[in-house]
Amino acid sequence: MSTGMLIVLIAVVVVAVIAGWILMQKKRTQELRGKFGPEYDHLVRENGNARRAEDILEDRQKRVNRLPIRRLSEDEREHFAAEWRRVQERFVDNPKSAVAEADALVSRALKTRGYPIGSFEQRAADVSVEHPRVVEHYRIAHEIAVRGGTTQSTTEELRLAMQHYRHLFEHVLEAHVMPHEEIYR
Repeated sequence: MSTGMLIVLIAVVVVAVIAGWILMQKKRTQELRGKFGPEYDHLVRENGNARRAEDILEDRQKRVNRLPIRRLSEDEREHFAAEWRRVQERFVDNPKSAVAEADALVSRALKTRGYPIGSFEQRAADVSVEHPRVVEHYRIAHEIAVRGGTTQSTTEELRLAMQHYRHLFEHVLEAHVMPHEEIYR
């Protein structure tokens, strides 16, 4: 084999390896974007780098796969749903307190399912693996709840926080929770 043929062969192999690597990266991106949806976009914006966002999402998946996350029993679901309805009923008389209770109730439901209860950001990151399309509801509601504790949230913002919590709560419970009519007027 001549030197020229050897160079061409090496070049073809290098191009094939590069093309294969690019295709693997595209597939990785498509899979993660498909699974995580808006959470993928959130992390790309937050990190300014798709590769870094993808590494974070893969790390989250590995972490959550090691957790003892389980489905709630029917009795547990019913218990949490009844608690949710009581929290919603209290919203009319004390919106700030009801939002704080909703935040705590979501945390208890997550803990019961097997999610560790650490910092809010870690909880949101863990939740994003199973519930990537609703984790933004959790972030919005929590941010309003935190502001509500310092009297900086309006009643309308607190009402929206309850809606966001309910949306997440239903996903965590894997059951529909009937809304309290007065909250949504």
